[in-house]
Amino acid sequence: MHLPAITATYLAALALLYAALGLQVVRLRRRNRAGFGDGGDTELRSAIRSHAHFAEYVPIIVLMVALLEASGLPALRVHLLMAALLLARVLHPVGMHASPGSLQFNLGRIGGMVITIIVMVSSALLILSRLTLTLF
Repeated sequence: MHLPAITATYLAALALLYAALGLQVVRLRRRNRAGFGDGGDTELRSAIRSHAHFAEYVPIIVLMVALLEASGLPALRVHLLMAALLLARVLHPVGMHASPGSLQFNLGRIGGMVITIIVMVSSALLILSRLTLTLF
């Protein structure tokens, strides 16, 4: 088993994105004087959800990809999974700040979520298939 260096590299980029999302929430909270919740501000609500959505999906996906990389998944496949995750996590907040039904909304929020789910399910299925091969 080797260290998941590819996953770690993407994780560093994802961590910077997560920090930027968090700083956006802080900036909007200060501007709106909203210590808790969103104070009724839709822009702050979108920033909070973008930040939370990242925290809800990224850790489990990165963990699965790191395990796949450590178990010997070819580097190209690791890059594809992590690049898709990074793309999805960049797209999603862009869409969160767009009007529902607009192209920006559809490509960003919906596209980002679809890509995230595809990466998560693909990673889970790859883990299960690799485990099945080692068990039998």
